[in-house]
Amino acid sequence: MPERTTAHTRYSISQHDRLVLRELAKRVAELASRPVEAEKRELWYRHNALEPTRPLVFCDPENGWNEILTPDVLQCEGGLARGWEWHLHREIFWGEQMRDDKVIEPYFNVGYVYTETDWGLRETRIGGQDGGAWRWEAPLKSYDDMDKLRFPQITVDYEATDEILQLARETFGDILHVRLKSNWWWSFGMTQTLVYLRGLEQVMYDMVDRPDDLHRLMAFLRDGHVARLEFLERNNLLFLNNDGSYVGSGGFGWTHELPQPDFDGHVRPVDMWGFAESQETVGISPEMFEEFIFPYQLSLLERFGLNCYGCCEPLDSRWHVVAKFPRLRRVSMSPWANVEVMAERLGNRYIFSWKPHPGVLAADTFDEEFVRQTLRRGLHVLKRNDCRVEIIMKDCHTIRSDPQRVIRWVQIAKEEAERF
Repeated sequence: MPERTTAHTRYSISQHDRLVLRELAKRVAELASRPVEAEKRELWYRHNALEPTRPLVFCDPENGWNEILTPDVLQCEGGLARGWEWHLHREIFWGEQMRDDKVIEPYFNVGYVYTETDWGLRETRIGGQDGGAWRWEAPLKSYDDMDKLRFPQITVDYEATDEILQLARETFGDILHVRLKSNWWWSFGMTQTLVYLRGLEQVMYDMVDRPDDLHRLMAFLRDGHVARLEFLERNNLLFLNNDGSYVGSGGFGWTHELPQPDFDGHVRPVDMWGFAESQETVGISPEMFEEFIFPYQLSLLERFGLNCYGCCEPLDSRWHVVAKFPRLRRVSMSPWANVEVMAERLGNRYIFSWKPHPGVLAADTFDEEFVRQTLRRGLHVLKRNDCRVEIIMKDCHTIRSDPQRVIRWVQIAKEEAERF
């Protein structure tokens, strides 16, 4: 197939890149056809319905992917093609080498092309070169400047979206089912936006010194998120995530409980999983969390059919507040959570989304026995409390350029899950 070079074309795939992508797509399609993929899918359905299953295992190396799929691995030359190649390689690595419980599917998703404005003010980031640490200068120095804030506005480029979608279908649509599917958000937590605008330390001062102004700012952020969500729903831009979509901070969305019985093809938030977290407020009291954060997140999560909550923040001290979110199903248990306490609190009423510490993948040596014993001790506690468990390895900043570490971690986790 010749390269697309018409005057109105902004995107193209060369013949060389097309051949590379087609071969990778064939490997993904072969993996997706394995009987084990249907078995894993059924496990997720049962797990998300709170039925007893063995613990499910999922590993996302995150930044470690850069050490697995190094630039020399990619053969495509065009920018768009290299992005697609990266995606296909990840699916193949999951299916052929990591072999966790992520379902390999015969789909290739293309998202909408769009731009989005900021909140009217934007933080100034300092540092961060080459992936390093950075700090920021918060722009909202005074609440008198709140009149400078604006709700973000989304502009969809439908022409570019259609062009990329058609290009994907022409490239390997006879091998994988190419579909339009966008993920418009990760979290409705809002507190990351809050601290970028006002500053983390200043927000904590505001809870004591300027509570009314802080409530006013949180209400503005809530209203902005509601406006965004309603824009997406009104323009038919939402997609169901009751499938292999990643939901919350770990786990997948397979469920028969969504969409709602009256679903007519137009996706609403009530047909979807929702998610919020508040990692930035880990240093405040449960009472302050309940006053300044919970009510605004509640206004968003009550719109969704099922909900997930939490990421890296331990929920031990604020669980009595978090438990008030409606239709809460998946709860994150970070490396800093008290597993014994939270196992007793969650029991078989919620999914215990357990996040063992990713530092085991970044240490000088990979201590397999330590990994095994840590998992075994935790699973013993979880089994005693009849918990519904998923084991999620994420937040990896490095795997020390050793892909075998994630492969072995998954093997060990699945062995211990089978003992469960």
